[in-house]
This record gives sequence, structure tokens and C-alpha cells, in this order.
Amino acid sequence: MIKVVGVRFRNAGKVYYFDPDEFDIKTGDNVIVETARGIEFGKVVTGPKFITEEQIVAPLKKVIRIADDEDLKKVQDNKEKEKKAFDICFQKINDHKLEMKLIDVEYTFDNNKILFYFTADGRVDFRELVKDLAAVFRTRIELRQIGVRDETKMMGGLGVCGRVLCCNSFLCEFQPVSIKMAKEQGLSLNPCKISGACGRLMCCLKYEQDAYEDILGRVPKQGAIVQTPEGQGEVMEVNLLKETVKVKLDKGNEADLKIYHVSQISVIKDSEKPDQFELDLEELRELKELED
Repeated sequence: MIKVVGVRFRNAGKVYYFDPDEFDIKTGDNVIVETARGIEFGKVVTGPKFITEEQIVAPLKKVIRIADDEDLKKVQDNKEKEKKAFDICFQKINDHKLEMKLIDVEYTFDNNKILFYFTADGRVDFRELVKDLAAVFRTRIELRQIGVRDETKMMGGLGVCGRVLCCNSFLCEFQPVSIKMAKEQGLSLNPCKISGACGRLMCCLKYEQDAYEDILGRVPKQGAIVQTPEGQGEVMEVNLLKETVKVKLDKGNEADLKIYHVSQISVIKDSEKPDQFELDLEELRELKELED
């Protein structure tokens, strides 16, 4: 077992493990560590704990020191530099007439590199832009193209629920989200209702998917023939959250509809109705564009 602390460098960013060495580090402390990008300033979000060697990415680097007031001042100074660097880069992009949108600028703690994050519809030849920026800032320049989900994570905002966007507040990594999830949860397939601020499917579709899959494994589909306490019938409607079905009982010409809990019935014959979207090709194409 190896003793580690979890450090995060961005709000809702990925957590990386470091060796706390001999320092008395607690959750919430600011620390200075060495990363692949150089010396960085981060916040401890996971206090000292022991994990197995398989859970770390070798080599495990040590915490250089706990951040002091001078380090905090340097971080603040870097933030001021980032604002100026953003304006300069924005102007350079316009000068070169490049089809790209500048999203954010980040100085490494030791100022050995400046990272410019941008979005674009396709590949962008920014070699001349890099030369211009290097001439201005006299340090290493890195332009990094990101997707619309990462853009939204950086920019932040409010979701349709009225809360701060999940990706900007607590989601460390994006999970795959599909149209199938929206369909299985009985949601409207209107793109406006199931897409987030980024224009892709809402991340929250993933949260309850495991529960829905568990329920779907126990609840018969619409059209299935089932045995009830009052005889055989056909499932006309399904309520997944309540785990109930509305059954049309086979009693001659009488339309006898009754509601049963799934524990009260058994499936005699599965539904023969095709399990597919009743949408035209244009609607399907629009929905598929929401998937990332």
C-alpha cells in the first residue's frame, strides 16, 4: 500500500495522486507539485490515504511543499497575466484570420509555458500564430483544441434545472451518453429538451441509467402477454418508476383495464412490437448529432 494525497488543478478537474512525503497535509491545503507540464499549484481534495500500486500512474511524484503566501500571490499574478494574454491572442487570431474561437488561457505556475485553449470546426493551421505569440511572450506556447463539452466545462453556466452545470461543479470526467438512454427513461426525444448547454446530450441522463436498466430487466414491454391474478392479458401501458403495468384482460369483448405491480404478474409471451424509434431519417440524424 502506498500513501497518497489527491490534488486537483482546476475546478471540477481530474484528481491526480501525489506522495505527501513528510508534510502534514490536510484536505483543502494548497500545494506545489511537479507534473508533466512543470511545477504546478493545486488544491488537495483527498486527504492522505493508502492505495494499491495498481491505482497509481508511475512514477508517483512527491509534493514539493505546502503553498505559502508568496505562492498564492504568484497564482493571482498569473491570473492577471492570463487576462492580458487572452486579449493579445484574440487580436492575433483576428490578424491571421483564423477560423477558431479562443476559450481560455492558462499560465503554468513557473511561467515556463502558456496554454491557449480553443475550439474550431476542423483542423487549423496555427503555426504562424504560435510564432507570433512566442515572440511576444518569450516562453513556450501550446495551443490546445478542445471539444464543445470541455468548452462548457471551462466557461460554466446554469442548466435547465436551475443549478450550476454538473461539468463545471463536480463532474471530473465525461461519461458516454446516448439517445438509447433517453428512450429507455421515457423522455421526450425532442433535441431541445434532452441537450445541455454544450449542445450535446445532457450528462445527467447517465445518473439514473443503471436503475432504469435494472427496472427494464423486470418490467414487461408494452404489447407483452402476461398472466395476472385475474387471468391473461396484454400490457397496454408501463410505468417504470412505479414498476406497474396497465393490462387489458382477455374477457371477451369487454374492455377491462387493470393496473398490477410487476411482482403480481408473469410474462407468457414477449412483445412482438419492434423496439425502434418512430422517427424519420432527418430527426434521427439530428438526434445522433447530440451524441459525443
